Amino acid sequence: MARIRLDGVSKRFGTTPVVQEVNLDIADGEFLVLLGPSGCGKSTLLRMIAGLESLSAGRILLDDRDITATAPRQRDVAMVFQSYALYPHLTVAKNIGFPLRARGRSRQQIREKVTEVATTLGLDEHLDRRPGALSGGQRQRVALARAMVRDPGAFLMDEPLSNLDAALRSATRTELIDLHHRLRSTFLYVTHDQVEAMTMATRIALLNNGRIEQVGTPTELYDTPRSTFVAAFLGAPPMNLFDATVIDRAGELHVVADGVDAPLGLSAGSATGPQKVTAGIRPERIRLNGTDAQLRGVVTASENLGSEEILHVTVGGTVIRVRAPRPVPAQVGDAAALGVGPADIQLFDSGTGRRLVWHVPHEHGASPRDASLSVA
Repeated sequence: MARIRLDGVSKRFGTTPVVQEVNLDIADGEFLVLLGPSGCGKSTLLRMIAGLESLSAGRILLDDRDITATAPRQRDVAMVFQSYALYPHLTVAKNIGFPLRARGRSRQQIREKVTEVATTLGLDEHLDRRPGALSGGQRQRVALARAMVRDPGAFLMDEPLSNLDAALRSATRTELIDLHHRLRSTFLYVTHDQVEAMTMATRIALLNNGRIEQVGTPTELYDTPRSTFVAAFLGAPPMNLFDATVIDRAGELHVVADGVDAPLGLSAGSATGPQKVTAGIRPERIRLNGTDAQLRGVVTASENLGSEEILHVTVGGTVIRVRAPRPVPAQVGDAAALGVGPADIQLFDSGTGRRLVWHVPHEHGASPRDASLSVA
């Protein structure tokens, strides 16, 4: 069991910043996923925690012990690599027991621990085989077993499922979730796959260009993204984002754009003039052919996903994607009237991309009419 804390961690390769002033507190027993696009610094950050990369600045603490300069083998963490890094000439049993042999454990201790871990991961019937005779999923479990045999406080996993096919990846995700529940150890997991992050993590840290954009539960990141980057990264398809203006229409605030006129459910109050924003709506929150249409356009494409369908509706100069159960009563070329509720419209600063929220003063006599829009 281990709590990991990153305090101002940075990494440069030459003059190029790769990780920039990352502050992160990973709780004991948590399953935290480092998520982000390729090149955002997530694997480098994991390797620094493992001791495989040095820091340019900051420090790393494990259970309040500074391990910034501690050798990798003296850290209470175990790394599971994307490539598995198994020894092809050794049996499964010897691959799993290798860390214990390196620490001088007796043959009896090694045999007992290898059997225990192999049974936990369903590898007990494969102990005499070599990695080349195993499937990709079985090799992944051997790599996990080799990490588990040390009884580490934390498991560090660098895209461990990326070499598996879709069906096996889904099954292994379930196995990892179950393993985390049983071990109650700290899991720190790197991936660029949002499905892995959303289904496995207790919390997600989403990185962008070496910096953390947002940390929170999967639900928090999906429902209340702090920036357009977070909104656009999560979701399949991602949030619809388009330039708009907040205006006063008959005493009520509306979001308007070409083909869009949607009330926000707020009194205009003392709002001073139109405000440029970026508006966001999740595809599944849009109603098709509603009688109270706030968006009007033309269906330009359709994607059949089996149980659902994604319609591409051109509204003004923007393509709005609508996710709805099949069969969808619309075809390419049809006019589309789309409805959306005030609570499903999210606003972001058009310059910085940061989330905007309404603030109501707490002074005596304050009302929603005194609300103002500002960066969260």
